[in-house]
Amino acid sequence: MNKITVNLTRKAGNSYEIHIGEAILDRMAMILARNNWAERYVIVTDTAIDALHGERVQQALRQTDLKVERITVPPGEAAKEIGTVLGVTERLTGLGADRQTALIALGGGVIGDLTGFAASIYMRGIPVIQVPTTLLAQVDSSIGGKTGVDTAWGKNILGTFYQPKGVFIDTSFLGTLPDRQLASGLAEVVKYGAIDAPDLLDSLDAAATEGSLREPAFLERIVATACRIKKGFVELDERDNGLRKVLNFGHTIGHAVEAASAYALSHGEAVAIGMVAAARLSEQLHHLPADDGRRIVATIRALGLPDRIPANLDLTEIRTRIGRDKKRQGQTVRFVLLKKLGVPIVNGSIPEELLTKTLEGLKKG
Repeated sequence: MNKITVNLTRKAGNSYEIHIGEAILDRMAMILARNNWAERYVIVTDTAIDALHGERVQQALRQTDLKVERITVPPGEAAKEIGTVLGVTERLTGLGADRQTALIALGGGVIGDLTGFAASIYMRGIPVIQVPTTLLAQVDSSIGGKTGVDTAWGKNILGTFYQPKGVFIDTSFLGTLPDRQLASGLAEVVKYGAIDAPDLLDSLDAAATEGSLREPAFLERIVATACRIKKGFVELDERDNGLRKVLNFGHTIGHAVEAASAYALSHGEAVAIGMVAAARLSEQLHHLPADDGRRIVATIRALGLPDRIPANLDLTEIRTRIGRDKKRQGQTVRFVLLKKLGVPIVNGSIPEELLTKTLEGLKKG
């Protein structure tokens, strides 16, 4: 089992460990029992994940005499809203949960985000443990302490920074993941390759060619690599005030495309489109070598991810949603672009004409 420590100096108690391995639930149970983070634990998951893994995870934790209960919410991005969080807190109150209770987020990014948010506000903060079951959550959203829910204005408009007590990444969960969700998670790995480690693109291309994207050893290796890259950015900029912003490569346009599709596109699919757009903008504004842009597109295609905006999406709506991006400063929306592979830059602004032309060029006919 790999162990990666996220060292956060702003507040020593915020530091935590990421545990990565295959079939590690028994070791997770022992670590929880040893660390004594809470007197009781409540697993929060969605009904789909609960049917696959809920009972097994609960029983694994109970083997070490932990007091464990579980509650479920509806699956999907539509559940990531304040009403669901209030429902979770009401269930917790009904169970008699107090400040000696910890939440366990068992699921993908939606569950991780809303469970972390609920933990951060319930009784002014109770511990949360992240147990991501999707590749997307394992390589990205479970690490770094960002929580949030969506509103009509966009993704994660309401949220907090709230670090978990620990992250337990059991790659055996990925065995039940549909191909589309696996590809969605790999989009975030492409992002890490583009902004920090171009060799990752070679690894992804080779695995796609060999048909080994689901090999346990490959998955554990890329998950660990992605976690080390992300933890480095989080340690340098815990609250996303500076350097950590480069992790948003592809996300400004991606989030807008995702929302405009009414979430018919997955997060990773939308980010893949966003990365292609960001690469084109980088070529125009920062002279990104055309070969580097083509390199990103080739990997995205090899993984079966989209590289064009679906024809049924409204570009005006996408532009409006980009303007509402929660990371804007005043009226300026900042985009993460590239000077070359592995060298990101936060761009001050994008000329309206160029952004519109880029979006039009990416839309399917």
